[in-house]
Amino acid sequence: MIVVAGEALIDLVPQGTGALADLKPALGGGPYNTAVALGRLGSPTAFCSRTSYDAFGEALLDGLREAGVDVSSVQRGTEPTTLAVATIGADGSAAYSFYVDGTADRLFTVPAQLPAMTRAVSFGTCSLALEPGASAYEALMKSAAAQGVFTALDPNIRVGLIPDADAYRDRFRSWLPSVSLLKLSEEDARWLGGTPREWLAAGPSAVVITHGGDGLTAYTPDGAEHSVPGEKVDVVDTIGAGDTVNAALLHGLSVRDALSPEGLRALGASGWTRLLRFAARAAAITCSRAGAEPPYAPEVGEL
Repeated sequence: MIVVAGEALIDLVPQGTGALADLKPALGGGPYNTAVALGRLGSPTAFCSRTSYDAFGEALLDGLREAGVDVSSVQRGTEPTTLAVATIGADGSAAYSFYVDGTADRLFTVPAQLPAMTRAVSFGTCSLALEPGASAYEALMKSAAAQGVFTALDPNIRVGLIPDADAYRDRFRSWLPSVSLLKLSEEDARWLGGTPREWLAAGPSAVVITHGGDGLTAYTPDGAEHSVPGEKVDVVDTIGAGDTVNAALLHGLSVRDALSPEGLRALGASGWTRLLRFAARAAAITCSRAGAEPPYAPEVGEL
């Protein structure tokens, strides 16, 4: 079982150009998209979060169930669902404005235990920036790592939600001893500061950097770097692409029984190349259609 911990929200995606374009609600949130992608790829997956009882909250849970994701660990509340208003650039890239005050996912509390047979827990995005939930997710990360559970982190920085950049960067560095796999975009890496080698020295067993359409690079503690190019595709938008990479990496590692530091070390050059190509292919499919619509296993093909 792979557990994905973090927010579920509604993306309001413009249907056209201009500030007053119609907005279409879509199921979203980085961790939510990761969970859906994992379910579609065929990995046993559970979602650990807090959602509203409102109509959006019900729709989010229905989306998880349709993907085969276990929602028994989802907490519920009467507060409204978080909203993220997307702006789509000419190149298909997405930027967001968030409406988060008093919303349900911010009040997440640490669960008494992880679901049975948990092999890995994935964290990231808004849930690690917004209190009081951020401290609860952080505690869950450190507890899982202390129990020997594989942990994955994608900071997926949303600058508008971070009131104190230096404090967040310090906090990010404090997470690294509890992280097995660190994945982040080039943009996030620049904003956070530091290098993959510095981050590896702090704890992770591998760091994966995404380069948009130019592919991915994995860095490992033995000094090796493994890179693959991006898959060529007509980009509609990039919503959910990074989340699909997260899911593809975790799914691929699970299939290879490599959700451990030892498993990551054993991949070698050929193993990393196959895994990164699989992730690039999955992300390209997501980029080829509107919104966060990660692929199903038959669309991606064999690892």
